[in-house]
Amino acid sequence: MASQDIAVAVVDYELGNLESIRNAFAEVGVEAVVTSDPSELEAARAVVLPGVGAFGDAMQALHRGGLVSVLRDVAASGKPLVGICLGMQLLLSESEEFGRHQGLGVVPGRVRRFASPHRSPEGLYDGGYKVPLVGWNRVRPPAGAAADAHWQGSPLAGIELGVHMYFMHSYFAEPEQSEVVLCTSEHAGIEYCSALRAGNVVAFQFHPERSGERGLAIYRNLAQAIAGSA
Repeated sequence: MASQDIAVAVVDYELGNLESIRNAFAEVGVEAVVTSDPSELEAARAVVLPGVGAFGDAMQALHRGGLVSVLRDVAASGKPLVGICLGMQLLLSESEEFGRHQGLGVVPGRVRRFASPHRSPEGLYDGGYKVPLVGWNRVRPPAGAAADAHWQGSPLAGIELGVHMYFMHSYFAEPEQSEVVLCTSEHAGIEYCSALRAGNVVAFQFHPERSGERGLAIYRNLAQAIAGSA
């Protein structure tokens, strides 16, 4: 496939759920290419940054692949850049996961842990909650937002308020600017940013590709946005 024919490029740095994302795009009629080639990432109409695992390891992998500057250039280009799970966190300035690590700095903010490192043998932290959060959790507009109007024109357009999405994480994003928060969720008594939108950059802490029909609805919205950016 010629670089100029790529609709969506999914960044391959060996730390992501790549096939699930590609299959989700295929379900909504969009061909996605998994690639670590900077020229393909630059030429694609949209780029998806996935990720599972540790923040520091992921940033090292991106540096080794020469992808840090490429992703920053994509963010500055105006075309859609989508972060998923760890990919969302990598877009921020820094993380406190296993020390302090610099992120891509596309969205000012930091990545924080839900709790102190102290837990019971059953995996429960003080307060009776588990970390990592693995499973379904609700997403809703941030406090003070005008209900579903806050999601109009975004990948969450048409999604019911309070719907459950599938999560798997121990850390959460804390953007500096509250206006970029697209939706929030609650865990361990913390209301945190579970999706953000900053211009052409959108990101989800949850996994739309593992969230059933409502997750596919997000991919349909992304497909429309990508088609509109062509």
